[in-house]
Amino acid sequence: MAGMSGLSASSKCNFCAGISPDANHIAVKELQREFWKESFEKLEVVGQFNLGFIIAKLDRDLFIVDQHASDEKYNFERLQKTRALQHQRLVVPKRLQLSAANEILLRDHLDAFSKNGFTFSFDSDAAPGRRVSLTGIPISKNWSFGAEDVDEMLFLLSDSSGGICRPSRVTAMFASRACRSSVMIGTPLNKQSMEQILLHMSELDQPWNCPHGRPTMRHLVNLFPFS
Repeated sequence: MAGMSGLSASSKCNFCAGISPDANHIAVKELQREFWKESFEKLEVVGQFNLGFIIAKLDRDLFIVDQHASDEKYNFERLQKTRALQHQRLVVPKRLQLSAANEILLRDHLDAFSKNGFTFSFDSDAAPGRRVSLTGIPISKNWSFGAEDVDEMLFLLSDSSGGICRPSRVTAMFASRACRSSVMIGTPLNKQSMEQILLHMSELDQPWNCPHGRPTMRHLVNLFPFS
């Protein structure tokens, strides 16, 4: 997942990137290089800073963890992996114009479309490319979906090696939902709650940034010079 070496307790400092937007790319590369999945499980909570950040220690390195961004990324990946969207039936089905190859691709991946809230009907007597009609779209109060999302999914599926397929609007909707349901900046956390956030980070596929791009954690300081 997210690392190459684990962290040693030597005097060598494995982290050089500063905490600034300009250093994000370097900081992520350092974290990817130095962190195993198990490294998150070994992080020790030092405390909460400014009601928004968890200070954690691993060997002789201190890290700062954004409590909202980290919890948001956990909730987002959980939605992406597990949430099957309910659909609402269209009053008038929309006939799609697809290539013959995309008609076959759509039929072969009906489960993926259903998980995203899309349903279809098929007319075997229609001309090739006009055999599929969109009959249902995802239910959402704040997001609208249509044939363009089906086209996007077909493009993603044609270039996919497997795994979960989500159109960009579904991904954006999940990011919004994850944000609203996550621990907010300004929320006091006890040690158990902070430990839970850190443990959840060990379960993430991409733990370094929230779905909106905000960093989840950064290295603060190596304590060896002070010991």
